[in-house]
Amino acid sequence: MSRLQRGLSGITAGLGGLGGNLGQGKSFDELKQLIHGRLVDKLDLSKVSELAGDTLRKEIRVVVERLCDTENPLLNRVEKERLIDEVLDETLGLGPLELLLKDPTISDILINGPHKIFVERKGKMTLSEVKFRDNDHLLQIIDRIVSKMGRRVDETSPMVDARLPDGSRFNAIIAPLALDGATVSIRRFGTKPLLMADLLSYNALTPEMAVFLEACIKARLNVIISGGTGSGKTTLLNSLSSFIGNEERVITIEDAAELQLQQEHIVRLETRPPNIEGKGAITARDLVRNALRMRPERVIIGECRGGETLDMLQAMNTGHAGSMTTIHANAPRDAQARIETLVMMAGLELPIKAMRQQISSAVDLIIQANRLQGGPRKITHITEVMNMEQDMIIMQDIFLYKQQGCDANGRAFGQFEATGVRPSFVPRLEAAGVKFPPNLFQERVLLKD
Repeated sequence: MSRLQRGLSGITAGLGGLGGNLGQGKSFDELKQLIHGRLVDKLDLSKVSELAGDTLRKEIRVVVERLCDTENPLLNRVEKERLIDEVLDETLGLGPLELLLKDPTISDILINGPHKIFVERKGKMTLSEVKFRDNDHLLQIIDRIVSKMGRRVDETSPMVDARLPDGSRFNAIIAPLALDGATVSIRRFGTKPLLMADLLSYNALTPEMAVFLEACIKARLNVIISGGTGSGKTTLLNSLSSFIGNEERVITIEDAAELQLQQEHIVRLETRPPNIEGKGAITARDLVRNALRMRPERVIIGECRGGETLDMLQAMNTGHAGSMTTIHANAPRDAQARIETLVMMAGLELPIKAMRQQISSAVDLIIQANRLQGGPRKITHITEVMNMEQDMIIMQDIFLYKQQGCDANGRAFGQFEATGVRPSFVPRLEAAGVKFPPNLFQERVLLKD
């Protein structure tokens, strides 16, 4: 008998005087709660902590099977397996969320209180049948997630950002801010990051655009990825990062680590929220400043949303070519305005002309990602940021996606086009050893949906 089984041997022994069939006549959920309660009451945590995850799950499974047989021997095989799996998920995993997290077709999980869980599949939002018992049950799972990340959520700090083991983004907000029960948003990122080949198969861009973007990353152009919520900015950033060489030292800075870079020489940094006394916070701006002392060749910020934008522009302008970040904006020109607003948040009163000179000299390319009606995600603009003319930054579109309508299912369709514009930085790409097909920038329709 193993150490854990010896530590749990009191469970089944303690059930001997309960009549054996106490669980008969109870509903499935009541039986699950009963078995889970008995398991937790008798669980020897000192023994549990000594075992690895797979071993722990196997040995607790044996004990749960005995509890099932004791509480309700009349369960059929399917019901018994389902009950065992759900008790294990409740004890060792994330409860009802485990079922949703195992489904690879789900891209977003949105929890509005314990009894309303919405999921998104292929751009369509539907109400799931999965539910939590009550708000306390949901809070217990939230606490289990954030505590593993060294974070907390309670009445004094009712909002939290964290990440799941597979890299998915997790956000929770609880009472007193959330009025109808705890609210959770989970943005899924699979354990296997999407590559450029996957984006091509989804028609998010064309092969010509992919060849051009690969050349831009290898030639170390500074890139801003712009887009709205759920448009695929982080996914695109992950895909583009695959073109970075293994010999380059890359430092990533994020609020909640989501990037899944595959290179060997990666340093991952994550911000820290203030403690219960309101002290000890480490901001993205602090990390950017420190990163510049760590001899990076590229700096990648998961998302610029504050004063760190100014430090990012400074890094791009001072020898850290090939740096990248994402930003929330609806179009390349809007991205420029958004950058200006974020730079102002740094607390420096820069003249607008000086600010735009910083942007035009730092940023080479803006890639616009949009989520269209019906769910398809497309790269709608690849835009070169050129120089200043008077007080204006000159931009020119190199590739575009033009929506032409919606089909019978309400799904947008359109076509990718090359505008006929040859970027001014092509000599830089060629100097880096990149060779383009002669007609790459020729004005034409590249692909129709």
